Amino acid sequence: MNKIRTAFVLAASLALSGVAFAQAKVVPAQSQITFAIKEMGVPVEGKFGKWTADIAFDPKKPEAGKVAFTIATASASFGSPETDAEVPKPTWFNVAKFPNATFASTAIKAKGGGKFDVAGKLTVKGTSKDIVVPIVLAQAGGNTTATGAFSIKRNEFHIGEGEWTDTSQLADDVAVKFKITLTGVAPL
Repeated sequence: MNKIRTAFVLAASLALSGVAFAQAKVVPAQSQITFAIKEMGVPVEGKFGKWTADIAFDPKKPEAGKVAFTIATASASFGSPETDAEVPKPTWFNVAKFPNATFASTAIKAKGGGKFDVAGKLTVKGTSKDIVVPIVLAQAGGNTTATGAFSIKRNEFHIGEGEWTDTSQLADDVAVKFKITLTGVAPL
């Protein structure tokens, strides 16, 4: 059950996917989308193992950028076989009916100092919500790293249905964190 709760956090990870990037390529070995949720007050962490990104972004013209992510919900993992077996079930991600979660940007705004707000639509388990994902870009050599964190409410996306809607054991807040390394992004 604890791992199922962690699945909620995975849904939150989807929201993280709204990171701003350039006409770039993701460096998978240096990129990750993680999530955390509290079960009985104890943080439980997980990650998404499979996702793709379609990114067109120039830091000097962020308003013209576009960011889209597709996350395979079946790739959510808490590192426990028992919990990982629960994630695809209808109560959690209902992978048979909703195999992917998506994020599509609607606006990107510069905040100064390599910081950007990426607004967009996050869709998980057939429910879409507008979110804003704050990101920070850092460049070194030919790589650009985008980092950030945000939270979603798992119940808004129907992650943990039935008895799992009760937040006394499994929190409603899912914290999503990401670090995405890219190549091909224009200089800040």
